Amino acid sequence: MLTDANPRLPSPHPAAILPAAEFTTGALMHALAPYADQPLVFDYAGQEIQCGYHVTEVKAGTFASLDCGANPESWRETVIQLWDIAGESTNTHMPTGKFLGILRKVAEKVPLDGQAKLTFEVSDGGSAMQLFAASAVALDGDVVRVSLTQRPATCKPRDRFWLEQPDRAGAGSCGSQQGKDGITVKACGCG
Repeated sequence: MLTDANPRLPSPHPAAILPAAEFTTGALMHALAPYADQPLVFDYAGQEIQCGYHVTEVKAGTFASLDCGANPESWRETVIQLWDIAGESTNTHMPTGKFLGILRKVAEKVPLDGQAKLTFEVSDGGSAMQLFAASAVALDGDVVRVSLTQRPATCKPRDRFWLEQPDRAGAGSCGSQQGKDGITVKACGCG
């Protein structure tokens, strides 16, 4: 069952790009719903996924962590694993409706949270898996394109520090911040 704490997800508009920093699980499903008959193409790392791609796994989890500034973090996440393989010469990309059907079938057995962070793991079966976020959905002719952007590592205490110090953004200088527990954290990677 797909659960969603906020049923007011963005409404898709035909031929419109739906930008977002990152789509949640529910927002992506909602954006794709009107295009069930169109082929679904994922663009990642400067390339288009091959027409034989396969959804190999859908995971739902709750994570709890401690960041490098000793701040507790927690979130829910849906991970969709894509195997980027070639299809038969007559194949086209998976229909959007089939992709959504896979997610609905998973939701019957594994609770999916519509507001969960959404991560895509993509590999060709030979290369290491790469992590991506869905950043845009667009109708491109008769094809629905989901743009996947790489998810880089980040330092959350540094990011918070720079958000609190907008005049220092991009200045290249380091600063430090004292965490809640009294631990001083450098605001950049300079040790």
